[in-house]
Amino acid sequence: MAQSVCQTDPLKGRSLYLRGGFNGWAAAQEQRFNWACNRYVLVTRLAGEHNFKVGDEGWSEDADFGSVDGKTLLRRGPDIKRRFAGTHRFTVTMNDKQAELLIESCPVGEGGPPLGDTLLFLRGTPNNWAAQDEYAFQFSCDAYYLNVKLSGTHEFKIADPSWKEASTIGLGGIGGANFSQRFEGEHTLRLAWAGGRPQLSVGERTFADPRVAAVTNAVALSLRFDSRSSAHKAPFGAVPAGTVMNFTVGAATGVDSLTLVVEKRRLEGNQEVLEYREVTRVPMMKAAAGAPQQWTASHRFNDVAVYGYWFEASIAGKAYALQNNADAVFWTREKGSGGAAAVADKPPATGTVRRFRQTVYSPSFKVPDWAADIVYYYIFPDRFRNGNKANDPQPGVARYHAGTVELHKNWLDKPWLARSGDGSDEHFNNDFFGGDLAGITDKLDYIKDLGANTLYLTPIFRASSNHKYDTADYKSIDPGFGSNADFERLTREAAKRGMRVITDTSLNHTGADSLYFDRYGNYGGQGAFAGSRIQADSPYASWFSFDAAEQNPDKRFKGWVGVTDLPELNKASPAWRNYAFGDPDSVTKLWLDRGASGWRMDVVPWVSDDFWRAWRTAVKTHKPDALTVAETWFDASKYLLGDMFDSTMNYIFRNAVQEYAAGGKAKALYAQIELMREAYPPQAFYALMNLLSSHDQARALHVFGWHDDTRDEQVIALAKQRLKLAVFFQMIFPGAPTVFYGDEVGVTGGDDPFNRATYPWADEGGKPDTALLAEFKRLIHLRQQHAVLRRGSIDAPLFVDDHLVVLLRRLGDSWAITATNNASTPKTVTLPLPAGLPLGELKDALGGAPVAVTAQGLSFDVPALFGRVLIRQ
Repeated sequence: MAQSVCQTDPLKGRSLYLRGGFNGWAAAQEQRFNWACNRYVLVTRLAGEHNFKVGDEGWSEDADFGSVDGKTLLRRGPDIKRRFAGTHRFTVTMNDKQAELLIESCPVGEGGPPLGDTLLFLRGTPNNWAAQDEYAFQFSCDAYYLNVKLSGTHEFKIADPSWKEASTIGLGGIGGANFSQRFEGEHTLRLAWAGGRPQLSVGERTFADPRVAAVTNAVALSLRFDSRSSAHKAPFGAVPAGTVMNFTVGAATGVDSLTLVVEKRRLEGNQEVLEYREVTRVPMMKAAAGAPQQWTASHRFNDVAVYGYWFEASIAGKAYALQNNADAVFWTREKGSGGAAAVADKPPATGTVRRFRQTVYSPSFKVPDWAADIVYYYIFPDRFRNGNKANDPQPGVARYHAGTVELHKNWLDKPWLARSGDGSDEHFNNDFFGGDLAGITDKLDYIKDLGANTLYLTPIFRASSNHKYDTADYKSIDPGFGSNADFERLTREAAKRGMRVITDTSLNHTGADSLYFDRYGNYGGQGAFAGSRIQADSPYASWFSFDAAEQNPDKRFKGWVGVTDLPELNKASPAWRNYAFGDPDSVTKLWLDRGASGWRMDVVPWVSDDFWRAWRTAVKTHKPDALTVAETWFDASKYLLGDMFDSTMNYIFRNAVQEYAAGGKAKALYAQIELMREAYPPQAFYALMNLLSSHDQARALHVFGWHDDTRDEQVIALAKQRLKLAVFFQMIFPGAPTVFYGDEVGVTGGDDPFNRATYPWADEGGKPDTALLAEFKRLIHLRQQHAVLRRGSIDAPLFVDDHLVVLLRRLGDSWAITATNNASTPKTVTLPLPAGLPLGELKDALGGAPVAVTAQGLSFDVPALFGRVLIRQ
């Protein structure tokens, strides 16, 4: 597809309006045109006969248009006269020679958008399939429209935030396959209904997005606020409930009034419901003197919550919003990374304002002290090590739903993907390699020598699949992994080595093939849906919700996100809550008693907040120093208020560090890190599970360019170096660095199931990269050796540009200056003397030359695609 060529606004930022008898000939905001690539467009509703013209705010000579024929626009031309009835689209095109007006009637009869109030989003590879405001369609006149700026081929669907069946649109219509489209630059997507069916077209950028408006007022542009500056907001970042916060906005003379608007955020599910409710409006007070002018306000944040705030300014009778920036945050629907504010015309509906977020957490929020020292080793058990071949799942014996399992004879096989032509059967997730708890226990010394001190194991409880998130029996280890006694042995042996074990499960859904549901009759017929029939007398009947009127068995119950293999639990069921965490021998307490040091919880956003609050109370009452980790991929602020979780899997960190190590611009990407430093309570920020690879996403080496079919040694070497840079960043940053098994020896692999490859043990014929392993050890041991890298304070970067990030860490009398460089050439950093840093010499913790600290500051080199750690103790 050819890239559209957009033109510069011919009025150079001046707004153009439809002005006539319907609005008293004013330059009214609701009749303002928007510039779209090569035309001005306005959609507005008018009724009756009216005289009108097209003009800017001042009726400038070059922007005062009338017409004789209602089509050709003439400067200083006569009024245009026309009768209107309904919604119309006005399009103005102009060049040096002429200007033209096109008026189109918008379709009537259907009463507006075909899907009513449902919001539609482009969800696909451009945004990790998330529902993000940046990719929200707008209904305008006759269709849904979205402007995008993309390059390359992308797959996507169009869907609402909840992936509802009736509003999920793909190739061919509702419920169709993914669209696949090649983009080059700026384009407009148009989704229209024809004959009752949705039809998508992609072309040059033609849509005038009414959300995009440039501010030209000089006083409005002078407004200044920075959420991370103590001159503008104090205290910094997340605060305990009851804290009074002070806000200051700077401005040139000419602001009539400023108001601090404080709102409370409602966020439910996987970001499906995102709303703000106004709490208060605080008039800001102007200082008596000074330039620029200073406007101040204070507010006490009494309740534990996530708040939003912004500022409304009145200037020369017009309202403006001083709001968060427009940065997209990885995986997060809500835009804005904090820091310096942006100004815009106040929108007609404040729902589109980009709020600054303010986290207010419980004063009693405590995270286990040991969390700040964690280095995780993250294991997908079937693929790590086969320590007991006698318990390998056997085809024809071990059941998988109505069929059986598959077993790889070769440990070094690629995982099988059903229906791909690789020779496997038609079932997904039923191929096994034989990894087990005995194998993990046998390799504890290897993991300890690597430098990790905490094992995170994906689910190990009985289940049909190789991933075990389809739990069949929460209270028993899967026979393919061993026994309950094997788990207790693992935790004992780990404890002897100063290591802990974190277990994982889903309390949102079970497996269809389970003791509790038993759809396939493999568990004795006591399940709530045994033999695909509703069993009202089952002891587990209240755990699930059924629709007996449905004839299709797949529709008689709710599968999580529509997956019938994973029947969703009724989290409000008292019986389920007791089994999950309430009873003395509940799932949660039982495995803590058997030696687990905490829990990672799957698909947390699909479970209600009140469930997690009750669950946390049960955990902390039973074992106060147990760690609780949520699986959330987006801004997790609401889960880190002291009433639900201690930590989260940090996918924002993953994406930011991966993109940085791959050559992305440091300053833009580090804003994602700063967002978390500002938004998360410090005790949670220092416990975040900072991963680079996972069982749900392509491995880091794959992202860095080393794919299964890559043979170019230079490409492979570069991918490894980028991984080393990313690991370096993990080890010098607050939080818990997380090593996905095999990353340390060069395991690569794309999306599931290929990211779940086996560890290439030498005695199984594998060839682990021992040089890469040595580098992982060196960097992890660097972190272990220097407490300042684990627990030292951190502030805004000392320096950041396109390639370099320089940070200062401090713990008591220990100082560390860290620097990373993602350029392909070395860089030199020259810094003024950081406040309080003693003069003298900084030791290079990785064996390089020391760096002198003088009254003038310090200067040092940073190697290409790597970093330095300079220590003073």
